[in-house]
Amino acid sequence: MDRILRRVNMEIIDCKEDEASNFRVELVDSSPFHLKGTFLGPEGTPYENGTFEVDVVYPEFYPWYPMQVKFITKVYHPNISPVSGAICLNILQHDWSPALTLKTVLISLQASLSSPESSDSLDTEAMYHYKADKHSFEETARYWTWLYARGSECIGANNPIGSGVDDAALAGLERIHIDRFEAFGFQRSKVIDILRKMNYRGSNVANIPDEVVIEGLLE
Repeated sequence: MDRILRRVNMEIIDCKEDEASNFRVELVDSSPFHLKGTFLGPEGTPYENGTFEVDVVYPEFYPWYPMQVKFITKVYHPNISPVSGAICLNILQHDWSPALTLKTVLISLQASLSSPESSDSLDTEAMYHYKADKHSFEETARYWTWLYARGSECIGANNPIGSGVDDAALAGLERIHIDRFEAFGFQRSKVIDILRKMNYRGSNVANIPDEVVIEGLLE
């Protein structure tokens, strides 16, 4: 255990001394084996200007087994669960090596935000959204960053923090589509739920007849 503790302490120091990375590491409940890591969203992506927190737990047999990592911050990304914060990242699974460190993992997490992997989806809806309309997906990811990662600069003056949550932006849907089906007398939350499940976005819209949407709303 002393050997593991020495290694973990070295990894924490390594992160803190690398000022260029802007990584922050804090102990959780004073335990050296339970940490909270923080990093900035990569520039040039919808996650830019966001601050993302992850929960890190070192296992008993570290470094022979990878640390357990999940996002604390909600992220709209195909490879991150919006419910549990679980992450699909190869180096935390079958590509783990004892040579890897906490800083390596944080760098990989930061980089993974820039490159969704269709083969490792933990958020199927986000993946379908990404494939159907990348621009719309990025707008939704940017809005989630503004809403959950304190990245208010990402959205701009049209969505000030004090204006409340935009349900259409949060769901990655066009407000005009939501309003149109809501005008038929359906509950707005039900309309949003059905349109999300049908991936009513981008080029898909032309391929989904109104009758199909209404049938789903009536179920």
